Amino acid sequence: MKTLIGGAVAAVLGLIGLSVWFGEFLQILAGALPIMLLLGGGLALYLGFDELKDTWKKEEPVEPAAAEAGDDVEKYKKEIDDLKKEIEALKGEKA
Repeated sequence: MKTLIGGAVAAVLGLIGLSVWFGEFLQILAGALPIMLLLGGGLALYLGFDELKDTWKKEEPVEPAAAEAGDDVEKYKKEIDDLKKEIEALKGEKA
């Protein structure tokens, strides 16, 4: 209930203050509006450029990664074959 009464009093005082100092309010609004537009435009430019960079990253070719993956596969196949030979050699010594 205190919040409701406090809010009503603040709204009435704000309305009275706005009617008494309306010229000053318009002067502050006229000064603040260009700054808000400038900051909002700068933010929009930054977000648009960031989104554009993300689309550029998605369009990069995938072929170099595929070539590297092929080299890795061959390397791992050779390593598996070497380990199989080593296991067979150890089995032969054990028997």
